[in-house]
Amino acid sequence: MYKLASINIHDHVYNWLVDFYAGRSHSTRFNGISSEQLNISASIIQGSAIGPASYVVNAADLTTVTAGNLIVKYADDTYIVIPASNVSSRDVELDHVDRWAECNNLRLNRAKSAEIIFTDSKRQTSYILPPPIPGISRVTTIKILDITVTNHLSMGEHVRDVIGKCVQSLYALKLLRNHGMSDDSLMVVYKAIVLSKLLHAAPA
Repeated sequence: MYKLASINIHDHVYNWLVDFYAGRSHSTRFNGISSEQLNISASIIQGSAIGPASYVVNAADLTTVTAGNLIVKYADDTYIVIPASNVSSRDVELDHVDRWAECNNLRLNRAKSAEIIFTDSKRQTSYILPPPIPGISRVTTIKILDITVTNHLSMGEHVRDVIGKCVQSLYALKLLRNHGMSDDSLMVVYKAIVLSKLLHAAPA
């Protein structure tokens, strides 16, 4: 709320947000059994329309500490882009995120974090990779907003994944047609479950 108060929003909106976030609690239900309710003292209200915007405001002051490094945030996904010339700053950047999270009543989950090192597969020279960061897994592929990118910046794996999902969807459409669904309805389903997959992030 301190961060929301620092931006130029009307008092009525700010007071509404204070009321919206106050007195929230959480309970988990599994196999018909519900846990006790616990107060929410951090993060955003999951599933709320203002959740992503609230996170943007909350994370606005999370920046890199080394010149030349870049931080990219989308909702609660955060990526630190470090050029080869700054490879020695990896630990410093992660420690900075750890401290920022602690100051904001959050926690960096290193088990859910990953490091990917992008290299040029066409270059003949061999690369000397930096040692792995303790507690952070090193991967050769990563999903960025549901786009699979490899450490050689190849989109082949992503294209194969999309085609595989579309083939499954086309089989489902065939079953729907065999059960008498009209062509107009099939086109609506096709646009929703096949065409949307093909066009997702196509410019990228």
